[in-house]
Amino acid sequence: MRFLSTLKPLGRVPAICSWCRCIHTSFSPDSVTKDKHHGITLDLNLSHSLTTEEFSTILTDSIQRWRMQGMSAIWIKVPILQSHLIPEAANQGFEFHHAEHDQSVLKLWLHDDKEDLIPRFATHQIGVSGLVIREDTGQVLAVQDRNSQFDLWKFPGGLSNLEEDIGDTATREVFEETGIKSEFQSVLAMRQQHKQPGAFGRSDIFIICRLRPLTFDIRPCSREIKACQWMEIEDVQRRSHFSAFMRRVTGLALYGVRHGFQDLDIQYEEMESVYKGLRYKLYHRPLPPHTPTHRLGQHQLQT
Repeated sequence: MRFLSTLKPLGRVPAICSWCRCIHTSFSPDSVTKDKHHGITLDLNLSHSLTTEEFSTILTDSIQRWRMQGMSAIWIKVPILQSHLIPEAANQGFEFHHAEHDQSVLKLWLHDDKEDLIPRFATHQIGVSGLVIREDTGQVLAVQDRNSQFDLWKFPGGLSNLEEDIGDTATREVFEETGIKSEFQSVLAMRQQHKQPGAFGRSDIFIICRLRPLTFDIRPCSREIKACQWMEIEDVQRRSHFSAFMRRVTGLALYGVRHGFQDLDIQYEEMESVYKGLRYKLYHRPLPPHTPTHRLGQHQLQT
């Protein structure tokens, strides 16, 4: 320790690994990456083990160096078992960006003289409802939620999972809540609502999918569903125990049963993404028959 004390007048003491006694002056090379926006990501999952003091020392030096290099932002991925390092990062200006499962992500905008351009984490949650229509009988599948504060009938549905197509969400939720198997046909409507209670401060997008039933015997989930039945579409229009939103959507269903859904359906086509190896679903109203799509510019067909 007398040797280290002689270094103090020369500057900051390098961080030392308590296990192997190796001197560290920076984070592990594998733990630091740069992105196209001139941002730095520090992944502590890939870094050597550091004490709180070691982390603070190296982070201070790194921030100064990255500022001089013209970097715009720093992200730190912090495993939950290393959460004791978060206060040290907060003392140097870092804020939470998001957290999920066993990891949190901190962020620091480095341009003090410019507006912080780091986008917020997920601004919306996505809910999907399945409007299951029996066109032969003019009925729709309706449920009452056992855990809702409102005594209203609605159509089965729930939140979409990560990387789950909205059509798959609709058929999954319908089956989980009612036991009815169904097939995705189209998107009929979408609602956007801000300040949605219970959405953790996020806005809410709620998508109504038209589904065709493949089975008809109801086997409701007793944990979630208080009541479930096939209901005449015209009865839904007259009942007060439906929200204005659901009655409006049922009006679309009634029009479709009477006149066809060709004027209502929002369908999709799978397209190749500009990102290599990825594909996406583009939802849109069908083009009129015999439209010469080859005359549309390529920029109109891809996003």
